[in-house]
Amino acid sequence: GPTLVLLDNLNIKDTHSIFFRSLADRGFDLTFKTADDPSLSLIKYGQFLYDHLIIFSPSVEDFGGNINVETITSFIDGGGNVLVAASSDIGDPLRELGSECGIEFDEEKTAVIDHHNYDVSDPGEHTLIVADPENLLKAPTIVGKPTKKPVLFKGVGMVADPDNPLVLDILTGSSTSYSFFPDRPISQYPHAVGKNTLLIAGLQARNNARVVFSGSLDFFSDAFFNSAVQKATPGSQRHERTGNMELAEALSRWVFKEAGVLRVGAVTHHRVGETDAPTAYTITDLVEYSIVIEMLSEGRWIPFDGDDIQLEFVRIDPFVRTYLKKNGGKYSVQFKLPDVYGVFQFKVDYNRLGYTHLYSSTQVSVRPLQHTQYERFIPSAYPYYASVFSMMAGLFVFSVVFLHMKEKEKSD
Repeated sequence: GPTLVLLDNLNIKDTHSIFFRSLADRGFDLTFKTADDPSLSLIKYGQFLYDHLIIFSPSVEDFGGNINVETITSFIDGGGNVLVAASSDIGDPLRELGSECGIEFDEEKTAVIDHHNYDVSDPGEHTLIVADPENLLKAPTIVGKPTKKPVLFKGVGMVADPDNPLVLDILTGSSTSYSFFPDRPISQYPHAVGKNTLLIAGLQARNNARVVFSGSLDFFSDAFFNSAVQKATPGSQRHERTGNMELAEALSRWVFKEAGVLRVGAVTHHRVGETDAPTAYTITDLVEYSIVIEMLSEGRWIPFDGDDIQLEFVRIDPFVRTYLKKNGGKYSVQFKLPDVYGVFQFKVDYNRLGYTHLYSSTQVSVRPLQHTQYERFIPSAYPYYASVFSMMAGLFVFSVVFLHMKEKEKSD
């Protein structure tokens, strides 16, 4: 889709060419502009001009044209996806955009520092960090296949808002990392310490819009993609290439909705043995429900392969909750309706890390038995039947005795 790329200066187009080429090869239509270009616009006459936004302009102090933090947040509210890369030269607009999305960037001129996990080529500030693959989020949809290659990072640190459940810690620092001014003695408690230091964070909003924040613009650069990497600690393994390129590609696939996108296809429900849905079900009917779930893969919708999808049969609370069985991309289950009448919903609410939120609800009514459908004799009522017949028998015996009893003649 059409993608707007905002840069601090147009040189970034050359220093980050591999990343931009990989996007163009995957069919993205990229428009490059400097972040303070006076002709910028995201929304025109209430319509979004772009599907995606890439902000590779960490030091911007004011966006040009009619773009500001507010228009970017309304772009996200409208379902647009944003990829943001910052650096130690971070300006206020990006920090503000971060806090709108539940992420607090550290101040300008600070950097993530790690005195134990820095690269051999680090000039002495220990800000060229080697991030271990085990600090990545355990979600292949977002970060790609598990790899042994470490990642190079140089930039500003973030912390996630603990009250925001939608923020994803995609890549964290090691337990020895922290965020501060590299050229000053530490005089106060750092903004971020240890595993709380986020190097790359993500957000999937409730409308499934996706945002990725990287604290490092260099992370996406050709230099970091092609560089060899080795920790400065003695005996560390040398890798010919960093894992930056694979991670950057996986992240861009996820954030621009090429991966982890689900949709609901046909939903059917009917009594077992029938094919059409009735106008209303009767309590304790045996019902079959099925739903088709598809996943986007390389531009095509293919059957989704999941074994943990549940169906709930809900009135206000769920009366039935059961796993759906997979058959191709079609998931189905048979179950018996509860002995309770009312208006119910078949509900599939599937929320998994890295995937869009999948929700489907279908309303049906369940009515009580018609008077012709009740049992003629109910086993639990046999004592009452017995009492009725014993009463009748008793009355009969009494009548016989009463009528045939001769009164004794009164003796004088």
